[in-house]
Amino acid sequence: MIRSLFIAATGMEAQKLNIDIIANNLANANTPGYKRSRADFQELMYQEIKSPGATSAGGSQLPSGIQVGLGVQTAAVQKIFEQGDYVNTANPLDMAIEGEGFFQIVKPDGEIAYTRAGTFKLDSEGRIVTSEGYPLEPEITVPADTTQITISSDGRVNVLQPGSNEPTEVGQIELAKLPNPGGLKSIGKNLFVETASSGAPITGAPGTEGMGTIQQGFIELSNVDIVKEMVQMIASQRAYELNSKAVQAVDDMLQMTNNLRR
Repeated sequence: MIRSLFIAATGMEAQKLNIDIIANNLANANTPGYKRSRADFQELMYQEIKSPGATSAGGSQLPSGIQVGLGVQTAAVQKIFEQGDYVNTANPLDMAIEGEGFFQIVKPDGEIAYTRAGTFKLDSEGRIVTSEGYPLEPEITVPADTTQITISSDGRVNVLQPGSNEPTEVGQIELAKLPNPGGLKSIGKNLFVETASSGAPITGAPGTEGMGTIQQGFIELSNVDIVKEMVQMIASQRAYELNSKAVQAVDDMLQMTNNLRR
């Protein structure tokens, strides 16, 4: 019975973590470019009391054995990189990737980070940057007297300046694609960084090397499905309750055992 207490405790711990993940998904339901997380669980080791196929005392072979599981553990928390919905903002610096790929961002320490959130802005120097002021890679600077910014589906940035009827190309956006996006490390601020699990990135212009294309004036919303998350939350809550009832049941049984001497 003592074993049952520890088994039920692992179930409660797993469901507590699952609720944390669901809560974070719901909190970011309106975060542009956010990718929902999913907890993957796996069973713990088994205590083998009688081995399947063993020979019984009478010389016959046992068709099945006795194995008691010792609970559950969280195997991984995986990011699901399915595409979110698009919304038209009419902001010329908002960009969405239609298809695979990430925008490349330069962190203050020089490391390259990746994002699907295309809510870009201009800094005091005219560079295209994120809300945190991190510049796009490769760096693109828009002249101060620009009257119109046009970004083509293949990532070419053109500007229109006073006194000119012809647009001027000021930069080329490059996207990055990784062999295993699920292996990226989340660092907050809608950014991911490369790990050994994600593999080395392949960079290229939008529409090449299997990259998606750029849609100017759109942003990609979170891929969180609120209804599904609510269903998962209810299921996780019920599983937590059942495990707590198992703890209570074992406690009642132990109390009955202790009272046998009376």
